[in-house]
Amino acid sequence: MRSVVIDEAVVSRVLGTALQTGGDFAEVFVEDKRSSSGRLDDGKIEELGSGRDRGAGIRVVVGETTGFAHTADLSEPGLLAAAEAAAAAARGGGGGVRTVALAGQPVDSQPVLTRPEEVAKATKVELLQRANEVARSKGDAIKQVSASYGDSRRRILVANSDGLLASDDQTRTLFVVGVVASGDTGMQTGRRSIGHTMGFELFDRYQVEDLAQEAAEQALTKLQARPAPSGALPVVIGKGGGGVLFHEACGHGLEADHIQKKVSVFADRVGQLVASPLVTIVDDGTMGQEWGTFAIDDEGTPAQRNVLIEDGVLTDYMWDQLRARKEGRRLSGNGRRQSYKHLPMVRMTNTILTNGDTDPDDIVADTPDGVYVAHLGGGQVNTATGDFVFGMTEAYLIEGGRITEPLREGNLIGNGPKVLELIDAVGNDFEMGPPGTCGKDGQGVPVGDGVPTLRVSSLTVGGTAA
Repeated sequence: MRSVVIDEAVVSRVLGTALQTGGDFAEVFVEDKRSSSGRLDDGKIEELGSGRDRGAGIRVVVGETTGFAHTADLSEPGLLAAAEAAAAAARGGGGGVRTVALAGQPVDSQPVLTRPEEVAKATKVELLQRANEVARSKGDAIKQVSASYGDSRRRILVANSDGLLASDDQTRTLFVVGVVASGDTGMQTGRRSIGHTMGFELFDRYQVEDLAQEAAEQALTKLQARPAPSGALPVVIGKGGGGVLFHEACGHGLEADHIQKKVSVFADRVGQLVASPLVTIVDDGTMGQEWGTFAIDDEGTPAQRNVLIEDGVLTDYMWDQLRARKEGRRLSGNGRRQSYKHLPMVRMTNTILTNGDTDPDDIVADTPDGVYVAHLGGGQVNTATGDFVFGMTEAYLIEGGRITEPLREGNLIGNGPKVLELIDAVGNDFEMGPPGTCGKDGQGVPVGDGVPTLRVSSLTVGGTAA
């Protein structure tokens, strides 16, 4: 790997040192990450910076015990010291030397047409300014505009005592626009974002002016919104905008660490009907240039397309190295970590509910009364029970089979497994939602999610209308 110059012989010796006290498994993870960002607020550039973080994390497993050490010193003495520390944490004493022969595997990283680090800062600042100008041009009701730009290039190398040697080169680029509008109903917000695993060519595919206009229009529309209704209602979730619900309310419960600890409602249910037969849920780290896409996970396993629920039947969970080894399961490419300073854990990549065969207009027309949710915001979920609360950042009333008035922000309250059972219509208009960062046990990693238009026959809407 060009960015982290570590000779294979050195890596082999480090693994040997990690195993010298009798470890069952050892791993070296090396990372070199460069990033830059910029933020505009109230017409002024508030932040413009760049950074670099590089180092290695070394893991040693002895039985059920894992020792882990990380270092920013990538010299051979620095790596050997970290290996000794990890081995000591896993098991004290012992002795002996084990030689590890490494065999590299071919990996095709995502192609990048324009390296963001080669683009002038002035060009990135211009994007922020253009977004600000367009959003503010939508009228005097627009009181605040913020825009953020970010890019990163993350190069990793993974080697382990099974002989694995793999590397990846991951470039991601992101742009976000937030708008605040003020009117008789108070302050309302709008937000749009784009992000892909690609370089600065992102802005050949998308125009920041379009994002700014959409964010402003969302905020302005909500100024005319009426209070959201309360109670159990049919809810139609629009394409792309509701993927976060399935990521949070169902996806986390399908991660093998939660399954192994018996803190998931999906534990011991493989082969059972857990959802409507209309529902197929997939986690796919190979998905084009989406935000959660990569060539290898952070344990060196190639990214894969994993069907989790097929036609309503639970087919499998997501696995990392340690849990798959323990259960005798195949690796699914879901071992991820925030950085070299962190241990890997089971994480999602791009989690989607696949297309159905119903026209989305027919789904709305077949809903006499209810709520149409165009975009969901953040929420909370209990993985042990599946109970969740999500904010509706853009929603409309459905009356007589038609989408009518906009609604003020309210909540969707329900239970993930129950929602899966109550999906009674799935559209044919699949779309990915905005890029996200998934937090788990203090670590954040980039993820994507997506859905077609779908209907849940009954969900509790927490609005303020009498």
